[in-house]
Amino acid sequence: MKVTPTAIPDVLLIEPTVFGDERGFFYESYNEEAWQKNTGLNTRFVQDNHSRSVKDVLRGIHYQIKHPQGKLVRVVVGEVFDVAVDLRKSSATFGQWVGESLSAENKKSLWVPEGFGHGFLVLSDVAEFLYRTTDFYAPEHERCIIWNDSELAIKWPLTGEPQLSGKDIKGLAFCDAEMYL
Repeated sequence: MKVTPTAIPDVLLIEPTVFGDERGFFYESYNEEAWQKNTGLNTRFVQDNHSRSVKDVLRGIHYQIKHPQGKLVRVVVGEVFDVAVDLRKSSATFGQWVGESLSAENKKSLWVPEGFGHGFLVLSDVAEFLYRTTDFYAPEHERCIIWNDSELAIKWPLTGEPQLSGKDIKGLAFCDAEMYL
């Protein structure tokens, strides 16, 4: 496993060691010992989630103000543009974002720590997205920042209008959203 800090060093890009031949491939998508050794993190994951979305679906920017979730995310079908936004007021990178292409082909994962907002845009006809979380889903604490906030200025690789849920349409502006300390 190769671990590379992104432009926001707490967000990590994970590239697995893949073994393959003409029959297919094999890789460990998660190994606790390798995770701890290569990231220096002693992370406890409590929930796995799996979503399927069609092209141009944009989900996010989501976070839980209480019971914050760290997320280890990856794509097993298709491709997404995955985004993490630093919402920690005490951080030197507060209000900054990073984006990475995650796909079934590149097999990369992204570690999005607690204190970050998270979202993704589906680039392929369909994408299946897996994410492992450090805390349970708590809908009463879920918050959403609008995907096209002018202050964040996320450069989504859109080819048209995104498909949004009702919750995502009602996302708040970054300047109006609750933040972490």
